[in-house]
Amino acid sequence: MPEYKKLKIGDMSDNGQITIVDEDRLCYIVKSVSNGAVGNRTISKALLKEFTDYVAEHPDTNGNSAKEALSGKSEIDKYEYGYNATYLMLAKMILGYVGVIGGQTTSKHPKSKKITNLQQIYYGAPGTGKSHIINETICGESVIRTTFHPDSDYSTFVGCYKPTTKTVKMRDMAGHIIKDDNSEPVTEERIVYEFVEQAFLQAYIQAWKFYANSNDETKKQFLVIEEINRGNCAQIFGDLFQLLDRNSYGFSDYPIQADNDMRKQLKKAFNGLNISDENKVHINAYYKGDKDYVKQVLEGEILLLPDNFYIWATMNTSDQSLFPIDSAFKRRWDWQYMPISKGRENGKDMNWSIIANDNEYDWWSFLTKINEQIGSTTNSEDKKLGFFFCKAVNGKISAETFVGKVIFYLWNDVFKDFGFDNAIFNDEDGSTLSFDKFYATENGKVIVCKDKVDKFLKNLGVDAVEEAEDVDENEPNDGTFTKRHLKVVYPDGRIVENNNSTTTLIEVINEIGPAKVAELNLKISGYPMISRERIKNDDKGYRSSQREINDGYWIVTKFSTDAKLAKLQEISNKLNLELQVSVEG
Repeated sequence: MPEYKKLKIGDMSDNGQITIVDEDRLCYIVKSVSNGAVGNRTISKALLKEFTDYVAEHPDTNGNSAKEALSGKSEIDKYEYGYNATYLMLAKMILGYVGVIGGQTTSKHPKSKKITNLQQIYYGAPGTGKSHIINETICGESVIRTTFHPDSDYSTFVGCYKPTTKTVKMRDMAGHIIKDDNSEPVTEERIVYEFVEQAFLQAYIQAWKFYANSNDETKKQFLVIEEINRGNCAQIFGDLFQLLDRNSYGFSDYPIQADNDMRKQLKKAFNGLNISDENKVHINAYYKGDKDYVKQVLEGEILLLPDNFYIWATMNTSDQSLFPIDSAFKRRWDWQYMPISKGRENGKDMNWSIIANDNEYDWWSFLTKINEQIGSTTNSEDKKLGFFFCKAVNGKISAETFVGKVIFYLWNDVFKDFGFDNAIFNDEDGSTLSFDKFYATENGKVIVCKDKVDKFLKNLGVDAVEEAEDVDENEPNDGTFTKRHLKVVYPDGRIVENNNSTTTLIEVINEIGPAKVAELNLKISGYPMISRERIKNDDKGYRSSQREINDGYWIVTKFSTDAKLAKLQEISNKLNLELQVSVEG
């Protein structure tokens, strides 16, 4: 006779009647469901082999016919084929006449697929896009989100009784409802204590409700935990920790008992909820014994995570010292490392830049350089910066944002314990570029010293963004715009706007008066922006970028459109011109 495919633990007939719950060398332990009755049966593998041989030759037979045909022909006849219906179903599963969930044949049930990544933690350096990738992955799904912090506990994660206001009808001393002149009940707001569901319980209840509403594939429910290691996970999860052990089909291996308060809340939440008989059979079949686990879930007696309940979290490795996660907790999660890489959008690299003084520096070049320094100084990956450590506006990171986010982090969280002896921290005069030097006061306002940002980036050797020279004195100005350009609006409504930003800059400077602007002593990479003299001994192209303007002055034009925007805004502010300057296109 041919060699048959073998059944294994967890295999289930597609009608839910038969499930293999255990086996040894001689026998299977089978859970059988028939007419609402559930029981475990011991099935001889040798007897099943004879039964399967007969069914293979007589595929249209029934259980009784097979029993009568085989009775008395075997040394193992002592079993008398008492479970002939069970043997018949098992034989059909082996032969592929019926579908097998999780077994050798193709499943006919949508929930037979094995579930992965139900509990997943995305971890890595700050700014590596952990939250971003979760948002992208679960876009359009049902999501409940929470954030852990040092004061998080079981009650703020799961739920508890809290005081709340409730509108109640007023009654007199006899207990009768008091009514107003229009015979309407008089009401008042009273403080009462009610059980308030928090993020976990909200998501848990919704996941089971999706089961009740599913005809085919059950809708997924996500619980997203941001900064999971900023809270004490052992304290926050409590006995829910047991639920994180999932079987290969995505359900909790070990349901837990609900306390009285939670039982009442769950029973109330699940009131009127019905799980289809098909789903009940499949879910109950995953567990040994005769208990109706689905009924217990809907009665609120037990908690059991369904296979559509996903718990995903983020973890900054730079914060791992807050609350260490123990190994038992870690084992129950899939871990997805997020490496530091250049940001991409719509399949293209994101070329962000830092605006410092009058220069523009490549953000990815900065990250590469500073992460090398962090790695060699701290001997750790944890403190490095990811691409999305701070946000750019239209691809540009202002000096204010850079100092407030990046410099603050580097000086206070990364290098503080290692000292600032490295040459990257040298100021112009050879002293240390301390954090306070990045700020100054001007007219009573705190401002960022952009020249210090520029100095630090140059010390690191960050690549400057060289913008192609946009000056073309013969370029026609016919009112059409083909590239990013400056637009300047005067208080009286007049507009200066050219397709060429340098042309706009020169036109506005000429109208203001080059002498006035020269008095502001503005610099471009250390050179006067406006001067009566040409730049000498320059090998970086600044001399060649100078253009002659009114009154015998020269203006440096070798800086980006965004830097030109910043310069015009600075000129307007210092001279109280009230110009509205923007970049268009």
